[in-house]
Formats: sequence, C-alpha cells, structure tokens
Amino acid sequence: MKKIGFLWLVILILVGCEDVVEVDLPEVDSRLFVDAFMRIDENDPITQIRVNAGLTSSFFDDVPPADLQDITIVNLDQPSGPGIPSFVTLSQTGPGVYEAQESTSFFTSGRLLLSITHEGQSYAALTNYIPAVPIEQVSQGDQTLFSGDETEIIISFIDAPDREDYYLFDLDFNEYLVTEDLFYPGQRFEFSYFYDDGLDEGQELQISLMGVDIGFYNYMNQLIVQSGGDQGPFQTPTATVRGNIINVTGVDIDAIDFENINSLEELEGIDPENVREGFPLGYFAVSQTYSSSIIIE
Repeated sequence: MKKIGFLWLVILILVGCEDVVEVDLPEVDSRLFVDAFMRIDENDPITQIRVNAGLTSSFFDDVPPADLQDITIVNLDQPSGPGIPSFVTLSQTGPGVYEAQESTSFFTSGRLLLSITHEGQSYAALTNYIPAVPIEQVSQGDQTLFSGDETEIIISFIDAPDREDYYLFDLDFNEYLVTEDLFYPGQRFEFSYFYDDGLDEGQELQISLMGVDIGFYNYMNQLIVQSGGDQGPFQTPTATVRGNIINVTGVDIDAIDFENINSLEELEGIDPENVREGFPLGYFAVSQTYSSSIIIE
C-alpha cells in the first residue's frame, strides 16, 4: 500500500510540473511554389495541362495560392504558322490554378520553355518530353511484410532497349516510387509494392508509369525520402530540394539564342544571386504516361 501511495505521489508531482514548451521556429521568407508536372497520353489528340502555383513561408502553414501575372509554354523547335502555334498561354481557372489545352504533338517534340511572371520577378525552366513504356501487368499478391495487414500489388513492365530510362510510378493515394533501368536494361522487370494500411475489397487502384529524365528522377527521389511516404511530394513543398525553375529576372527571354546554350543558368545578364537564392520551389516536367487499374479482392 505504501508503494502505491508513493507512485501516486510521483505522478502528482510530474503532473504538477508539466509545462507547455514553445518552440520558436526560424522565420522563412515567402517563396513561390510551382507544380508544373504534365502527364501526356499520346492516344489523346488534345492534352489538357494544369499548373498549380502557391506561396510558402513556414513549416506548418498551409500553402496559399499564388496569382501569376503571366505563364506560358513555348516550343522552341516548332515553327509557327497557320494553325500551328509555337506557344501556349495558360489562363487562371481557380485560386493558384492555371490551365490550357493544345494538340498533344505540341508537347511531344522539341524543347519546351516554361515562362512565369510573379510580383515583378521572372522565372523560367527548360525541359523535353520524356517517353515511357506501357505497364505490362498489375496484379494483387498475397504476401505481407510486418503487420500482416498490408496489401501487395505486383507491377511489371518491359524496359525499352538501347536507351537509359528513368521511371516515376504514381501508386495512388499520394504514394510514389522511382526506379532506373541500370540493372534491367531492355528486360522485363517486376516488383511488389506494399500498402501499409491495406486496401478494402472492391476498391479500385490506379497505377501510372511515367518517363522522367535524371534531373526529375533525382528531384522526386529526394522528395519521396523527405515526405516519409506519409503524404504525396506534391502536397507539401520542401524548401531544401531545388527543382529546375530558376529566377531569370532582368533577362530578355525573347532575345535568347537557345541554340547556343545548354542551361538557363548560362544566360548572359542573369543575376547569380537570384540563381542561388531567388529560385522557386517545384519542377517543370513533361512525361509520357501509361496507366492501369485494378480492383482489390
């Protein structure tokens, strides 16, 4: 009985000493965030594209939408002519949402330049359309990992020969995975992905495979690691991961000789400080996409 009384005394002392600890987080300057990842299905003659833009300033605040003054995509290798546009202007369709539609062929050949103006600052990014390969099969397995409640999904595809390929998988529920063909060039590759919380019987699962270049592969790999798999990497921008969009304020984009540059950072007149510190978060990528669905049993 004395032991029980002593324990209660210790508990009361601990409760009585409880205090709220306030942590002062460092002030973070507001930074533009741009999600310009575009998925292309070559079977569709017209492609609807969307860019999401927001501002971020701290670790716990929501990302408010950003009002862009201008946002365009230019195909640097497509000559303009009657019925053949060389650029696409995106229009705001909602808070922080910018959309347009154009022929799919506009996005699948040539170098693509994204140009953005926001609060007197100019931003740009260069990319190319990256092909992918079809998903061969998606099936449900019966293996588990640790808790026994996981759902196994088996995915297979055949890598394209004679080229280096990098792939991004959208596994639904804001879960992503990247892989490269270093160990399976030109071969059939199969892997299992386990959903920790399990899936309900009758639930439909949408799997997408997208082609990416090495830059976007590395970018997504870092975001997936930092997000910890608890939320999608496109949901919360991560300030420590730099994308391919840079600050080109003060540079006349229309006067650039794109035939003689390999990177926007080589542009004459660009401010090195803006390149190092003034870049927005996010990425501009255009990827061929193949999708497949499965009903959970």
